[in-house]
Amino acid sequence: MKIGVVFPQTEVGANVAAIRAYAEGVEALGFTHLLAYDHVLGADPAVHQGWSGPYDIRTTFHEPMVLFGYLAATTSMELVTGIVILPQRQTALVAKQAAEVDLLTGGRFRLGIGLGWNAVEYEALGRNFSNRGTRVVEQVALLRRLWTEQSVTYESAHEKVTGAGLSPLPIQRPIPIWFGARSPVALRRAGRLADGWFPQDAPGPDLDKARAIVERGAAEAGRDPSSLGMEGRVGWGEGGAEQLVELIGRWREVGASHVAINTMGAGLGSVEGHLSILATSAAALGLAPR
Repeated sequence: MKIGVVFPQTEVGANVAAIRAYAEGVEALGFTHLLAYDHVLGADPAVHQGWSGPYDIRTTFHEPMVLFGYLAATTSMELVTGIVILPQRQTALVAKQAAEVDLLTGGRFRLGIGLGWNAVEYEALGRNFSNRGTRVVEQVALLRRLWTEQSVTYESAHEKVTGAGLSPLPIQRPIPIWFGARSPVALRRAGRLADGWFPQDAPGPDLDKARAIVERGAAEAGRDPSSLGMEGRVGWGEGGAEQLVELIGRWREVGASHVAINTMGAGLGSVEGHLSILATSAAALGLAPR
């Protein structure tokens, strides 16, 4: 099982030196990958009365594709979007950006995608929020063709490409697409289409139910359910390294291929605080420093 980290972008802020120090620091500790969340715009609670989303206009988010282009020059870790909200973006542009990140990282890129929940963001980007589930299926099909064919002609209800293609193509053909999913419909979709998925539940009965839906979706599509990757997520808490090791062990027991440690929200302050905790975690997990 590969153990990575969640980029603490809501706490790193706009300090470019801190971003680089964090990436280089976690790689040196032996972590295999860096996962970054995605939001383009934050909503202003003063305008959107009753706003209850976990992020707002004051929350720092770095654009993941641009961020990864920068980090590709500073680290050899795998870089993972966890997740890009695909239906609010133009498919061909995402294909181009992802192909470039894959090239710059030497094929160490996973494109995690999802539908998102922020209608304010969809409106600002000129995309329909209500049909995002239908459109993402078309988008995934088009992405994979654009990454593997020099000239693509594709038309669906919401996508159209006529005799066009990317150059250069990515190293991975196609780039792995992982799904974030929670609802039964989204979980079945992940089983049908994804190379891997990001569960929203910890190991236990809820994860078992979600996994069964994913695997059923895969089987119905004629796919081998065991071929899908699964990435869990654990947070640093009051239980410290001992609890962290236990939680990661539970993900290992249920067969996760990857897990990421999230240190956001733990009151760690500076990048040095995050790296200190991750150093303790890496030692407890027996990771080999690089």
